[in-house]
Amino acid sequence: MFPQDGGHLMNMTEQRVGELIIREQVPLAAMTTLGVGGPARYFTRVRSDADVQNAVNWAAERCAPLLMFGRGSNVLVSDAGFPGLVIRMGMRGITARLDGDTVLVTAGAGETWDRLVGYAVARGWAGVECLAGIPGFVGATPVQNVGAYGQEVGESIAQVEAFDLDTRAMITIDSEDCRFAYRSSRFKEEDRGRYLILRVTYRLRVGGSPSLRYVELARTLAEEGITTPTLAEVRHAVIRIRRNKSMLLDQRDPNTRSVGSFFVNPMLSTAALADLEAALPTDTHIPTFAADANIVKVPAAWLIERVGFQRGYARGAVGLSERHTLALINRGGATARDVLTLAQEIRDRVRDTFGVTLVPEPAFIGLTWDPDPQPTWYRTPHDC
Repeated sequence: MFPQDGGHLMNMTEQRVGELIIREQVPLAAMTTLGVGGPARYFTRVRSDADVQNAVNWAAERCAPLLMFGRGSNVLVSDAGFPGLVIRMGMRGITARLDGDTVLVTAGAGETWDRLVGYAVARGWAGVECLAGIPGFVGATPVQNVGAYGQEVGESIAQVEAFDLDTRAMITIDSEDCRFAYRSSRFKEEDRGRYLILRVTYRLRVGGSPSLRYVELARTLAEEGITTPTLAEVRHAVIRIRRNKSMLLDQRDPNTRSVGSFFVNPMLSTAALADLEAALPTDTHIPTFAADANIVKVPAAWLIERVGFQRGYARGAVGLSERHTLALINRGGATARDVLTLAQEIRDRVRDTFGVTLVPEPAFIGLTWDPDPQPTWYRTPHDC
């Protein structure tokens, strides 16, 4: 049920293109944390820029759509699978270069994210310590502008190196051009599917203090008698919090068979919030967190629980985590359609009750989040 490397698939029909091995009809479910989805028509793993170029050229010759695939921790793949070439990122390695009182840390897109966090914290480099324990690869972090416990990677990213499928060229995109927003970026919005992210560079603070902007994190440290925490103490506290919510990958814990939080916390204007509260019973108080000027963040979990979906809710092979309302879990034998159906019912009930439309976090492959179709996460060569 948890992501595998794909090496056990060597006996399937395969062909070589340079250093690449391209296989056919490769199951994707076992490469995702949710454990659902059909096969990839073609599948390969890239470890270098040359591999990427060869994979793109191979797909273009066959007019096959391309899909970049990481650790499978934030994706919902359709039961029919993917009809083109799935490229799994295998580019690893971490390098660092001092720059004044900061350090520029570059990691391959196939590097495990939590390893990078541990690498930085162990050296006293601040900027990503609150993002410990998040599953996935480095290459996925700019796409979602991954964030947790008061930090977002967009605050630390200096640049992104990528392969542009439109121009067939390697490019470098500076942080300000990534258009980071709450759980979003150009890679998720207007340029979805255009870039294959190869490497990411983060600017971290040498000897910097840890971030303590999140109330739950600060409270957890205070309860442990830690008033001036180190980076390592913050990282370990975050990991404990995530473990208690089943938000760490653990094959022994069925609650972790999910994509993490399925829905993004809604962002409302203060005026919209006032209108919403006016329509509710006078004793109902909606919890909020300040997000920006005249903008507040409303916990999606609170909305979901108020419309009748509680932790541990089960419907056949799918349900909600016993520890986290936002996590839709595969209870065993679930299909992508099962997951989508429950997610859409939750969305519809929240919208009908509160007038707030929940937005999903995971990438949908071969599925439509109707009534508004999502842009695709993949590209077909435009000369086809």
